[in-house]
Amino acid sequence: MTRDQINAACAALPHATHVIQWGGSDVWKIGGKVFAIVTGDDPGLVSFKTGPAAYDALHDAPGMRPAPYLASRGMTWVQRTGPATLDGAELSDHLRLSYDRVAEGLTKKLRRDLGL
Repeated sequence: MTRDQINAACAALPHATHVIQWGGSDVWKIGGKVFAIVTGDDPGLVSFKTGPAAYDALHDAPGMRPAPYLASRGMTWVQRTGPATLDGAELSDHLRLSYDRVAEGLTKKLRRDLGL
């Protein structure tokens, strides 16, 4: 997936918001909390939150690495650096799962306000 395709996948998620932050990165949020960070161009570097099992499977796979700054703080975030491990459908699934994980951590009131 290209940067534009990744951004389109994130934009399609309900109540996802977009800001440009951190030196021109496309930062995607739900309820003010980050679920994806897109940098670079084709194929587009993208960082996203995973669960512990997915982190263990992905963080050292070809085309993947622990997400800079986030994984070093003990968070289960990975960064796709190339298409070797995840094709477009798999990446879209991981972006949705990241969105869901972050949304689950929002307050009950905010989740209710967002209709989640």
